[in-house]
Amino acid sequence: MYNPILDTFIAVADCGSFTKAAERLFISSTAVMKQMNALEKTLDLKLLNRTPTGITLTGVGKMIYKDAQFMVDYSRKALADARAYQENSNRTFCVGTSLLNPARPFMDLWYRLNSDFSNYKLHLVSFDDNHNDILHVIKNLGESFDFLIGVCDSRAWLSLCNFLPLGRYKKMIAVSRDHRLASKKLLSIKDLYDETLLMVKRGDSVINDFLRNELEKHHPRIHIEDAPCFYDLSVFSKCAESNKMLLSLECWQDVHPGLVTIPVEWEYAIPYGLLYSLDPPEDVKRFVEMVKALSLL
Repeated sequence: MYNPILDTFIAVADCGSFTKAAERLFISSTAVMKQMNALEKTLDLKLLNRTPTGITLTGVGKMIYKDAQFMVDYSRKALADARAYQENSNRTFCVGTSLLNPARPFMDLWYRLNSDFSNYKLHLVSFDDNHNDILHVIKNLGESFDFLIGVCDSRAWLSLCNFLPLGRYKKMIAVSRDHRLASKKLLSIKDLYDETLLMVKRGDSVINDFLRNELEKHHPRIHIEDAPCFYDLSVFSKCAESNKMLLSLECWQDVHPGLVTIPVEWEYAIPYGLLYSLDPPEDVKRFVEMVKALSLL
C-alpha cells in the first residue's frame, strides 16, 4: 500500500509551506519537515525547493505530485475493497438456543433462505433458561447472539427487543404422570375444577391475564397459584413433584420426562417468533425482511 507520507507531500505541495501543511494535517511543522526529508532520502530524489518565501516543487517533484493523488486514492479504494471482502466472506449469524427456546424453528427458516446468505455461517449459542436472568439475555440480543426464537407475549421482553411473529402455540395443561388427569387425551375446563393451577403471575402477559380473568370469573373452583413470569426447568420440576397442574404450551410437551401435557377444550394460544435487537445491523434487517416475505407466500 502507499506510504502515508505521500499525504504530507501533497499537503506541502498544495500549501507551499511547511507551516500551512502542518496546520492542515494537525501536526507540527517540524514533523512535516522530517517527513519530507525522509521521503526524499528514501526515494533518493530532490522533490522540494526550500526558499525563504516558501516551498516549490522541483521538476521531479511535479512528476511525483502528478501521480501521488491517484496512488493515494487507488490504495484507499483497494484497502476498502479488501476489508469489505473480508467482512462479507466471514459473516456469521449467531442464534440462541435453550431447552425452552430451541433453535429448531429458526433452522427451518434458514434452510429456506440460506441461499441468499451463501457467504454466512450459522453458529448456535446455548444459554440457560433461568427466570432470573432471561431479561438480561433478551436485553443483550445483538451481542451474544443475533436471533432467538421464542414464545413472546411478555411486556418486559417486548420492551427490550424487536419481535416478528411466526405462529402460535396452543396453551395446554401439564400434570405429573401419576395425576388423576394424566390418562386423558383432551381436557374440559370442568376437569380442572378443585385442582390447583400454576400460571404466571398477573401483569406481564396480556393473553395470560385475560385467561386468568376468565377462569377467576367463570370457573372459581379452579384454584390459581402464581408461578414466575418466565418459566425455567424448576417450574416444570415443581409441577412434576406435586399434584398441581401447570399452564404450559404445546411446544413444551417434552421438556420434562415426569410430565404429561394435555390439550384443553379452549382456543387460547400464544405467539412465537423471531426476536432480535432493537437496533439491528443491516444484514439482520435484511434477513428479517426476507422472513416477512416468506410469511406472505
